[in-house]
Amino acid sequence: MKQKTYTPQPIDTTGVELPEELELLVEQMSKNVHEVWSETRIQQGWTYGEQRNDELKTHPCLIPYEELPESEKEYDRNTAIGTLKLIMKLGFKISK
Repeated sequence: MKQKTYTPQPIDTTGVELPEELELLVEQMSKNVHEVWSETRIQQGWTYGEQRNDELKTHPCLIPYEELPESEKEYDRNTAIGTLKLIMKLGFKISK
């Protein structure tokens, strides 16, 4: 089978600024991103472990969002922010 070259082309959202009132939504989405990731891993047989081990299926981030190191929270926040910026870039409005 011939391998094809894949070049990702995400929509450019660099000019999109999130309104300050979405900060709480970003944090709620970030927590949910972690919860979905954790749920999927647990369903796949992963458990908590101090070190990530793909063979044993252990991962140190299988803990509540609030207990994650800030670097891991930032990873989830970036996912949430990217999603919200894309929604806005596509012309949708976000309101409560």
